[in-house]
Formats: sequence, structure tokens, C-alpha cells
Amino acid sequence: MTVAVGEAAVTPEHGSSLEPQELSMEPPAVPREEEEEEEEKVPRSAVPGPEGCQLFGYVGIDAVLDQMKIKTMKMGFEFNIMVVGQSGLGKSTMVNTLFKSKVSRKAWQPGQPQRIPQTLQLQTVTHVIEEKGVKMKLTVTDTPGFGDQINNENCWDPIIKYINEQYERYLREEILITRKRNIPDTRVHGCVYFVPPTGHWLRPLDLEFMRRLSKIVNVVPVIAKADTLTLEERAEFKQRIQEDLKAHAISVYPQEDFDQDPDDRALNDSIREKIPYAVVGADQEHQVNGKRVLGRKTKWGIVEVENPAHCEFPLLRDLLIRSHLQDLKDITHNVHYESYRVRRLRQSQRPALSPPNGLPPKAEGSGGP
Repeated sequence: MTVAVGEAAVTPEHGSSLEPQELSMEPPAVPREEEEEEEEKVPRSAVPGPEGCQLFGYVGIDAVLDQMKIKTMKMGFEFNIMVVGQSGLGKSTMVNTLFKSKVSRKAWQPGQPQRIPQTLQLQTVTHVIEEKGVKMKLTVTDTPGFGDQINNENCWDPIIKYINEQYERYLREEILITRKRNIPDTRVHGCVYFVPPTGHWLRPLDLEFMRRLSKIVNVVPVIAKADTLTLEERAEFKQRIQEDLKAHAISVYPQEDFDQDPDDRALNDSIREKIPYAVVGADQEHQVNGKRVLGRKTKWGIVEVENPAHCEFPLLRDLLIRSHLQDLKDITHNVHYESYRVRRLRQSQRPALSPPNGLPPKAEGSGGP
């Protein structure tokens, strides 16, 4: 027996048609095969995702790198380096070797040997050097003979004051309402600290200086005149220095806290294993096997500066110039300068900044509270 309701006929097995019918708002189920066919019809580039879009043709995005290269070659760039250490450790000679040019200051008379004098006061020398069309404004800051006095108390103050003055100068230019399009950058990007080749532990003066300086600038320690040590003495001395730095929580460049990319971390880990570099500086060429090489001539032969078997100067040059130069500048701007900027702005109670160390106070204006 069936019960007719309108045009529909329902058998008793399926229940009475007088009960309210529930209507589903969901679309009818689609077989899996049809879903895959629909997905194939949608272009992959129209589907958003973390992998981005596939281009249908050449757009020219890679040309941005060429634009940046052309702009950089026209404008050039700046690099500021400071050398710190006792007199007689070859700081100026090392800078000349590093850039293969006479960039250190000299005082000599005609007819006399050209000898680089000992540093008597903080002095900055700026040169523009060019290689393959790329110009670099290089500023070398030579420091007083560090630790040469009998009483070396607070001997780091003039150096710290100079570094902070460069941060202050950049900050004052940056906060101007009408500021320069390209602010001159005199901030110290790297400080190379020369450790005497004693073969023992670091002196308390060395530890205290690097502890203070590492908080405001990128410090790169090196063992000066490493040719005075045997290979065994060099390796043992380097290990002791690494232990000293770790025991006193001194973070030298490259700082482990700033490693973000896994590839950069792997590279920096290999660098940190060899820090401090044992280096030898020389700005005179000698004939070795028919070639002209930079080196130091001794009774036993010639110490080739750029020979990795003789010293680690090539590693220092690669770190400062060929692989990490831009990273030195980035950390200086984003970390050290930013820390100084935040501290100075917090100290300021009004728009006019309070006078920094060694700089005259700013004239009071009528517009300030």
C-alpha cells in the first residue's frame, strides 16, 4: 500500500511523507576523480601558497641586482676601520698590507728611510681607493700606543669617547627635520685589536679593553707578529685566548647571537674556531721562486704574508673585506648604533639632545618646553 502526497509516492518502508523533510544546504558530493580534474583546470599560478607564483614568462626582476650594482659603483661606499694595540706591533703596516696601498700615515724626510712612526695620538686618515671601477672611501683610525704607560688605568676612555662621538654625529644628522639624502658615515665598523705574541694568557688589560669595546663596536682580535711564535706555540696561545674570551663572556666578531641564517651560522662557526687570527704584516715585496710576493725577510728565509702555510693573514683579509664587510656595516648600524640611539633618546627629556661626551651643548631654542 502506498500513500500519495502530491506527485510523490512513498512506501511505508521509508516512513510517512507527512513528517517534515530536512533539506541539506551542502553541495552534492563530487567523486574524487572529478575533483582532481577540476584542480588541473585551475592554473597553478592562480593558487596562493607559500611557494609563490610561477611566472608565465620573463619579467625582469633579476635586473634589480644590476641596477643596485650600477648605483653602488657610481656612489661608492664607505668603510671605517680602527686599529688598537701597543706600539711596535705593526698596526699601520698591517693596514697597508690589508689594502695593498700606503693608507697609513707616515712621517719621513727626503733621503731618509720611510718608517711608519709610532702612534702618539688618535688620528684619522681617509683615502679613496678604487678597484675594477668600484670606489671605496676608506677611513683608518690609528690609536695611541695602547698599554705603553706605567699606569694604564682608563686608557680605553679616549677610544670609547671617539666611537661614541661618531654615533652622536650620525644621530644628530639623522634627527634633523631637513636632513641630507646621504648622511656621511664616520661610525667605526670594525676594530682590529692586536694581541702581543707573548705565548701566555691574555693580560687583564686586554680582557678589560675587549670587554668594554665589544659592547659598542665589532672587535676582531688578532695575534700580532705571529712569525715570532712556533706553530705549536701559536696553536696553544690561540686556544688559551679562546678560553679566556669564553670565561669572561667576551663576544668578539662574528657574534654568535647575531647568526640568523643557517648557512651564515655554519660559516661563522668555522671562523670562530680560528679566532684570533695569527697574522704577519709586510708592505715590501721580495722575489720568491721568480714571483714578487709580500713578505718579511729574515735570516732563515722570507715569511710570505699571503701564504696560508706561513700565517693567517689571508683569513683576516677575507673576513674584513671579501666576505663580511657588509655584515660589519649592518651590525654597526642595526645593533651598536641602534643601542646608542635608544639610550640617548631615553636620556633626553626634551627635543634637544643633552650634550654627548666631549661635544659642546646645543644652543637652547625658544621652541622647546
